[in-house]
Amino acid sequence: MSRTVVSSHSKELVIGFDQPFCIIGERINPTGRKALAAEMAAGDYSRVESDCLAQVAAGAHMLDVNAGIPLADEPAILAETVKLVQSLTDLPLSIDSSIVEALESGLSVYQGKALVNSVTGEDEQMERVLPLVKKYGAAVVAISNDETGISMDPEVRFAVAKKIVERAADYGIPKEDVVVDPLVMPIGAMGTAGQQAFAIVRKLREELGVNTTCGASNISFGLPNRHAMNAFFLAMAAGAGMTSAIMNPLHEEELTGIKASDVLLGHDKDCRAWIKKYRAPAPEGAEGEGAGRRERRRRRG
Repeated sequence: MSRTVVSSHSKELVIGFDQPFCIIGERINPTGRKALAAEMAAGDYSRVESDCLAQVAAGAHMLDVNAGIPLADEPAILAETVKLVQSLTDLPLSIDSSIVEALESGLSVYQGKALVNSVTGEDEQMERVLPLVKKYGAAVVAISNDETGISMDPEVRFAVAKKIVERAADYGIPKEDVVVDPLVMPIGAMGTAGQQAFAIVRKLREELGVNTTCGASNISFGLPNRHAMNAFFLAMAAGAGMTSAIMNPLHEEELTGIKASDVLLGHDKDCRAWIKKYRAPAPEGAEGEGAGRRERRRRRG
């Protein structure tokens, strides 16, 4: 049974087949967010701070931190962002960049065991990223594409994932520290995308024994009512064996889908987390009124 353990300076998180679904908050990412990108490039991290705190309050288990801003000093900004976020929360972080120098900059200041996002099946990238993962004792997200691009054949994507897991082992990185992203395609463009995702996740779990993740919103790209689609996808993906997702925890529908799947898969003992979040609070004064009625009955008796 695969268990991926990551940590902050004071808190440990386990991603695993027998664990509640891991919600990796996606909001600290300037991609497609012009205002955030401009602020981070100018050294203004106020929106990073508010995004961090909002995701923690919403129930994220880990936060993804990205500083991919064109023409900016990404290594310096990523390191600064990592330090800031770790000063605000004890949640573990996923350090996210396609630039190896930025990954190392972020890892060099990180306190704990991070999740590196990410490495692909391209030989050159594996040779640069995997030694870094080993050096800092991190875990890593393995993206199922290589020099040929993203295959539409799920068997090819599985083969790429297997290649990365095997290459990681050559560097002394156990499969428990490799979380595979099988690359979820938009269902609006490929009608079999959902079926493919569920099939490859099952195969990764049963044959490779690795944990899995994805960018949850990919499935609904281009469709209306995206949050509902994402919610159903996440619940079904969890049922197929997916153990985490990079997503926006501020979207209540998606969060509800995940929490329901935790209950139905037996990962929320006695429905405690579900009840804690969704049970309506007693009306103000109701507890006192109930106590008063009990006392009157006692006196009559």
